[in-house]
Formats: sequence, C-alpha cells, structure tokens
Amino acid sequence: MAHEHLPGLFIRGVNPPLRLADYGLVAFDMDSTLINIECVDEIAEAAGRRAEIAAITEAAMRGEIADYKESLRRRVALLKGVPESALHTVYSHHLQLNPGVERFVQTCRAAGLATLLVSGGFTFFSDRIRERLQLGEARANVLEIEDGVLTGRLVDQPWGDIVDGDEKRRTVLASCARLAIEPSQAIAVGDGANDLPMMGAVGLSIAYHPKPAVRERAMISIIHGGLDRALEVLR
Repeated sequence: MAHEHLPGLFIRGVNPPLRLADYGLVAFDMDSTLINIECVDEIAEAAGRRAEIAAITEAAMRGEIADYKESLRRRVALLKGVPESALHTVYSHHLQLNPGVERFVQTCRAAGLATLLVSGGFTFFSDRIRERLQLGEARANVLEIEDGVLTGRLVDQPWGDIVDGDEKRRTVLASCARLAIEPSQAIAVGDGANDLPMMGAVGLSIAYHPKPAVRERAMISIIHGGLDRALEVLR
C-alpha cells in the first residue's frame, strides 16, 4: 500500500526509515531503470523495425513471454544488418540517465555499498553507463559485430549467451558471496519481469516506474518522481 506520508511511493513488507549502512551491495537493472530507453528498441529504429521489436520487448517486460532468452534472440535477429554506427547514435542522441539516478548511486557509494549493473541489455551501453556512474561491476549481453555491422546474433560468454532473470539472480548472489555478505544485505533495483528473480533474492527490492507484475511484488515501488525518491525511505 502507499505510505501515507510518501505519495507516489508504494511500500510493502518493510517499515521505513531503513538504513543504507545495513546493506553492502546494490544491484541495478539498466534499461528503463538507470536509463530512459530500452536500447534494443532504439537500435531497431535504425533497422526500420521498431514497432515489431518494441512489441516483443513490451510483452517480455510484462511477463507475457515466459522465455526471455527466446524473446531477446528474436529481437536481436531482427537487427541483422544494422551498422555499428547506429549504436553510437543511440548512445549520443537518445540515451539519458533517468532522474535521480546519479544522486541515488552516489549516495549508495558514499554509504559504502558495492555497486553492480546487471542487464539484459548490451555491453556497448552497460560499459559506458558503468564508467559514467562509476559502478563497480557490469554484466550484460554482447552483440556480435562483423565488418562494422550487427550480425543478428549474440556472443557466447562464460555464463551462456544471454543475461536473463535467472542469470541476474545468480550474478547478484555471486557478488554477495564475494563480498562475504548475506543476500539479505543486498538491494536490487529494476522495473521489468526479468528483474523479479534478483529482486526476490535480496533483502530489499526497489522498483522504478515498474510494470504491474513488478509493482505487485517489490518492497518499494517508485511510481512518481526520480530514483532518488528511494532515499525518502533509506537513510
């Protein structure tokens, strides 16, 4: 239910104020959480297939496509032939940090939390966002590029070819183990269905302008305002 003193925030299962210092790790989704776009949809614009790809993205984010890996492979396949320069255009002209992101990340870092970006998006963008926000670690999917053109395939990584919800959860739990903290001492921040596994594995889940299925399960849902509104609950 909405906390009576914090309009635009929905809080369940926790009693604010909470102490940031009680946590050791904060893990972030990227697309539509830290940044204002779904990168695959913006790249699709260059392929003239935005509507087709965006429809798959929306269905996956709502949880209507159970197999996230298959949905992403379908979308990436439709990007075959897009020039690598289109990725630079998306980053330079369309991608922005969401409101309150820099303040929230800086506050977490100042409180001593380790930071992790774990994304079902692409390393072309996550590596840049990691550097921009000075995040400690990032994991995402790798677009295959040959002769300056997207092939429509993803590059296999040690964990497999796609970071899906299960891989997000595994990555967060592995980070907790490396930091020698309990999962209950971690925070996960996301907006879509593939964020639910990691959000359900940690001590505090924060949803930023979430899809309905995520809003129903997150401990803190930010419905209005920037990501730094979470700091109204965290000290």
